[in-house]
Amino acid sequence: MKKVKIGIVGLGRLGKKHAENIAYKIPNAQLLAVCSIVKEEVEQIQRDWDIKYVYTNFDDMLKNKELDAIFIASPSNFHCEQIAKALEAGFHVFSEKPLGLYVDEVKSVQKIVNEHNNQIFMLGFMRRYDKSYAYAKQKIEEGIIGEPILIRCYGIDPASAMEGFIKFAKSNYSGGLFLDMAIHDFDLARWFLNSEAIKVWAIGGVYAHPVIKEINDIETGAALIQFENNKMGIFVSGRNSAHGYHVETEIIGTNGAIRIGSVPEKNLVEIFDSDGTRKECVGGFLERFEQAYLNEVEEFVDCIIQNRKPSVKVEDGVKSTIIAYACKKSFETGELVNIDQ
Repeated sequence: MKKVKIGIVGLGRLGKKHAENIAYKIPNAQLLAVCSIVKEEVEQIQRDWDIKYVYTNFDDMLKNKELDAIFIASPSNFHCEQIAKALEAGFHVFSEKPLGLYVDEVKSVQKIVNEHNNQIFMLGFMRRYDKSYAYAKQKIEEGIIGEPILIRCYGIDPASAMEGFIKFAKSNYSGGLFLDMAIHDFDLARWFLNSEAIKVWAIGGVYAHPVIKEINDIETGAALIQFENNKMGIFVSGRNSAHGYHVETEIIGTNGAIRIGSVPEKNLVEIFDSDGTRKECVGGFLERFEQAYLNEVEEFVDCIIQNRKPSVKVEDGVKSTIIAYACKKSFETGELVNIDQ
């Protein structure tokens, strides 16, 4: 079977993981090119992984006609521009979330994606490809909990990752708590409830790390969202979980409820020692969603080979971005915000 030849831009922590998956774990894919503004990064990967082409300029990589697809794992503020350039150069495109940092630019890139309907575009909402979330979706569609009416989402990064986040946020790559973190939960809410957001009220603050206030962000935030058909969403996002990476989701229906990740357990091991009995917690997003990151790229490659569209579309990125900015506006103004989709 033909291998899809992929060039990736961005070799940070997540980008390098994606590159590794493409190079070694997806049989129908070939990592043909890597691109980073850090020359030492691409040279090291070329030596270690025997990559044919390396670039320090994204536009140069787009001139490579051996490639079939471009994988975008660069900082968020480059996503929209790079998506547009890659599509216009004739490539299939996978982009990490978020689609972009501003509502106007994501709406503009949505038009460009739709103008290139003969090419595959996919956005990296990987939680849909996590086996637990996918199983929950299956059970909801089977009617096991009746009609889903409320979703509750927690997404809190480990306190141990604070130093890395501060460096990231100071570079203006984050977009703020609601866009950087809660956007995954906003996407899940739309997916599980099968409904669009119409009103939001958000609050939050800085509590343990004053430096976050200096970069115009918040440490912990909460949002209450009304969806169509009077469905509801409760969202908590933060950056200061002492026990580890805490991602938890509950969907309540008319006949029951489903919970995913109520306790962020690392595995099924229990430790018995002088401190008592305990279960260790998962330490970060790459560990918790390791298989989901692989699954989503396998889906992207399969869509190219089979010439079919993925279930995650550009519209999902646009709508989740709109929700995130409504939360940001509500937090900043203290007012209830109506969402104009």
